[in-house]
Amino acid sequence: MKIAIASDHAGFAYKESIKKYLSARGHEVVDFGTDSDAAVDYPAFIGPAAQAVARGDCERGIVLGGSGNGEAMTANKVAGIRCALCWSEQTAKWAREHNDSNVLAIGQRTIAEATALHLVDIWLATPFEGGRHLKRIQQIEAFH
Repeated sequence: MKIAIASDHAGFAYKESIKKYLSARGHEVVDFGTDSDAAVDYPAFIGPAAQAVARGDCERGIVLGGSGNGEAMTANKVAGIRCALCWSEQTAKWAREHNDSNVLAIGQRTIAEATALHLVDIWLATPFEGGRHLKRIQQIEAFH
């Protein structure tokens, strides 16, 4: 799978770890930055990653920050993006099953790195259930 990834300074360490983790599992990772833990404004990196997913250049995206909130908000400004901020197995699973999330947001300051990697696995492996959820996804998309 081709996956866009981006972070601000507060998510940089996990971004680097997740990139290696995904590459080792055969995924193609496109890094939209940042390239260090020096302070930056996250929209400059998150926006282009979300746009790559929306255009279909990447199948999914992962965005990281300190809390993940601003990154999720930024990604969700892009038409066609359904970014979910996840912090547990259940939130990652439901983000895919119920919401057909195409971008995952993680807060580096909120969960352990091992948990973040585990959530990435769950989120990538979980299929969208469709059914009653499809109508809701269509209603979300109608707002753009």
